Amino acid sequence: MQPTIACVVPCHNEEAAVGKVVRDLRMALPEADIYVYDNASTDRTVEVARAAGAIVREEPRKGKGNVIRRAFADVDADALLLIDGDDTYDASRARDLVNLLFEGPYDQVVGARRETVSAAYRAGHATGNRLLTGAVRFLFGNDVSDMLSGYRVFSRRFVKSFPALARQFETETEMTVHALHLRLPTAEVEVDYRVRPAGSESKLHTFRDGWRILRVILDLARRERPSLVHAVVAGLLALVSVVLGIPVIADFVRTGTVPRIPTAILAAAIMTIAVLVLLVGYILESLMHMRQEHSRLVHLAYAAPGRAPRHTRPRPGSGPAPARNISGSR
Repeated sequence: MQPTIACVVPCHNEEAAVGKVVRDLRMALPEADIYVYDNASTDRTVEVARAAGAIVREEPRKGKGNVIRRAFADVDADALLLIDGDDTYDASRARDLVNLLFEGPYDQVVGARRETVSAAYRAGHATGNRLLTGAVRFLFGNDVSDMLSGYRVFSRRFVKSFPALARQFETETEMTVHALHLRLPTAEVEVDYRVRPAGSESKLHTFRDGWRILRVILDLARRERPSLVHAVVAGLLALVSVVLGIPVIADFVRTGTVPRIPTAILAAAIMTIAVLVLLVGYILESLMHMRQEHSRLVHLAYAAPGRAPRHTRPRPGSGPAPARNISGSR
C-alpha cells in the first residue's frame, strides 16, 4: 500500500500567489491531496485556490497557529507537507522533502531558507531569525539553522503528538521545540527563498511578531526547562538575600547584637523564598518529565514513515536532496 501525502497551505489574502503554489505542488506531488486553508481572507483567495484544483477549507479565527491546529486535527496522511501560500518557497522541491522524510525515516524535514535575492528577507527579519534561533539553541541544546521556516514535512506521528497551542506566527517555534525536546529525528534541506509576487503583501510585523515569538520561547523555557528557569530566579533571590544579610552578620560578629532586625528578617525571608522557588522548579521538572513520557508514548503509537512512492516523471535538474541530520542521532 502506497503511503499517503497531504499538503496544507495556510492563506490570508493570497489571491496573487496561491494559484501558482497549488499548481507547483500538483506538478511535484501529483498523488497528494492539496488543502488550502483560508484564514479569513477578504480577496479572491478561495476562488483562485479552487480553480487551481485545491481542496479549500476555512478557519475563521485569524492566525497561522489556529490554521495549523485545525489542519493537524482534520488532515490524516503518512506525510503532511506545510508550505505558505505566498509563493516565497520553492514548491517544486516538495518531492525532495517528502522522499527524504520517508527514506530517513524522519519525523520532520525542514526546508531551510536560502535567500536568492537580497530583498527576500524584510529588514530586520534575518537578524531576528538568527537571534531567536540562537535563543532556542541555548535553551534546548541543539543545532537548528532556520527555526522559523514555514516549509516543512511531518510524519503522521509528529502531527498527532504535536499539541499545537500557538495562535499566530509563533507556531514554527513551537514545532521546533516539540521536535527538539522529544528528540525526534529531523533533517534540513536548503530551499530557495524568494520575494513575494506583485500584489502579495507580507502579514508579518518585524517587532510585534518578533516580540511574540520571544515571549513564546520564554514561556516554553518556563514549561520545558522549569528547573533551569527556577534555578536562575532562585539564584537572583539568594544573591539579594546575601547582599542584605552580610552587613547584619558583620554587625553580629563585631558587636554580638543584631541592631538591624527588620533587615535580618527581610534577608531570611528572601532566602526562604529562594529555596522554595528552587524546590518548585524541581517538582515542575518531575511533572514535565511525566508529560514528556506521555507525549512520547502518543508518538510511538503511530508507525514510522514508510518508503515513499517513486515518482516516474523526472524533474529537470533534480537529484538527491542534500540533507543535514540535525537531531535524533544521539
